[in-house]
Amino acid sequence: MELNFLEIVSAFIVLFAVIDILGSIPIIVDLRNKGNKINATQASLVSFSILIVFLFVGKALLGLFGVDISSFAIAGSFVLFMIAIEMILGVTIFKHDSPSGASLVPIAFPLIAGAGSFTTLLSLRAEYETINIIIALFLNIAFVYIVLRLTNQVERIIGQAGIYVLKKFFGIILMAMSIKLFLNNVSNLV
Repeated sequence: MELNFLEIVSAFIVLFAVIDILGSIPIIVDLRNKGNKINATQASLVSFSILIVFLFVGKALLGLFGVDISSFAIAGSFVLFMIAIEMILGVTIFKHDSPSGASLVPIAFPLIAGAGSFTTLLSLRAEYETINIIIALFLNIAFVYIVLRLTNQVERIIGQAGIYVLKKFFGIILMAMSIKLFLNNVSNLV
């Protein structure tokens, strides 16, 4: 168990791009405009708890199905690649279709802690020390909390154009990380 600043930064960037809380601001604003109350603390704590549990139990769960981490990481790299395509090209491949309920559903799950986040955590676990992933995840959830608390202000400060640029930028970084993840894990299977 070794702290590595570079791993923390890399894991943070990948999780930041996948969670994409800045890209979710329009969804959050829309939920608030429809009268849904969003509790930033509750949404952040629940999503962090779900993601931490999956980080530790996910590998055992895969073991039940006879899937190794490298194979899952390769599958995860495809999912990350598709999310990057969505971010860069502005197309919708994955749908967030769950009943409304603001703080827990759809904010905590599946918006923050969803399929992309699960896949990313297990994929990162194949590459990085667990402690570095936990720190990166904590920092992301802290950022999520701040954004949820200050959604209206963030939207005003960054603006739609700023959100658009951030989404494209992190989409390209996510695509590069997905390719790296794929290449590193293919060599483990050969």
